[in-house]
Amino acid sequence: MTGKLQLWRCIWQQVAVNRTSLFRTERFLHDGPDNVEELLDRHLVKKEKSLDDDEQELLNRRKLTSTRREALSLYRDILRASRFFMWPDSRGVLWRDVLRDNARKEFEEAKFETDPEIVIKLIVGGREAVQSALDKLANKQREQIDKERGGGG
Repeated sequence: MTGKLQLWRCIWQQVAVNRTSLFRTERFLHDGPDNVEELLDRHLVKKEKSLDDDEQELLNRRKLTSTRREALSLYRDILRASRFFMWPDSRGVLWRDVLRDNARKEFEEAKFETDPEIVIKLIVGGREAVQSALDKLANKQREQIDKERGGGG
């Protein structure tokens, strides 16, 4: 029984070797390029193609589309963060409403800005301002909680 099993293993191994050799095509020079032009094309640094005005405008629009998404995301974050500012200012208006009005005004002023660098600077500055305001709010709330615990205990 083991003799027959070993015979079949040898036969299947031969079939497997023959099958792989039938489907294998060999290339020389470790699958390198077929001619000199392909070799140079593959390994030399290519010049950047100069963009004409239409292509440059299209590229700027794509950048603006992504920055518009980021600006919309920032605006929504401002609205979400403003929910936490529920106390009135000196005029009696809730800080939440003041922050929302100021954000709306600043976004309206920057609405027609087309320079991608300026738009990105505005978005980064807005993100930093929101994060700073939330950090200050969290610190004040921690101080208030510590004060209440210290005074009540």
